[in-house]
Amino acid sequence: MSIEKRRCAWAETDPLLREYHDKEWGVPQYDSQSLWEMLMLEGFQAGLSWLTILRKREAFREAFQNFDPAIVAKFKAKDVARLLKNPGIIRSRAKIEATIAGARIYEAMAAEGEDFSRFVWNLCGGKPIRNSSGVVPAKTELSERVSAALKKKGFKFVGPVIVYAWMQAVGVVDDHAEYCFRRGIKR
Repeated sequence: MSIEKRRCAWAETDPLLREYHDKEWGVPQYDSQSLWEMLMLEGFQAGLSWLTILRKREAFREAFQNFDPAIVAKFKAKDVARLLKNPGIIRSRAKIEATIAGARIYEAMAAEGEDFSRFVWNLCGGKPIRNSSGVVPAKTELSERVSAALKKKGFKFVGPVIVYAWMQAVGVVDDHAEYCFRRGIKR
């Protein structure tokens, strides 16, 4: 007799969401480039569903050179024009330009010896936060502080709601439901 795994309710609506939930969402991420990629994807998600982004993620990765900040930082107007014609991604000029600017900020931080992962995790207390309230907020005081710090660096599409969703995605916050088999799992 097999026991069915219980997972967060939002992940039960689509196979792609299930896979994302079971393998990625909420797993603490410490790789700077991966953290930056997810922040950029969360920015593209603004006003849309995360499922839309997941369905387009491979096209995003191809369009943005696997989210290599060193390459994306060198994108020019011709690259913006090319991306605006790409039906595989979200064709928002503001979001595309924010991603290119975000790559330049990431690279400037690195050139100054500031590691993006260390920057993020220092802002967040250095270790994952388990939400024990049973209520999943849209934003928190912490996401407001992180948002302000990212905005101060020059990042765009990093409001406190987007930042909180990103913090959930990259495992800064463990918002898995109490009954979810992924709650508290590190990897």
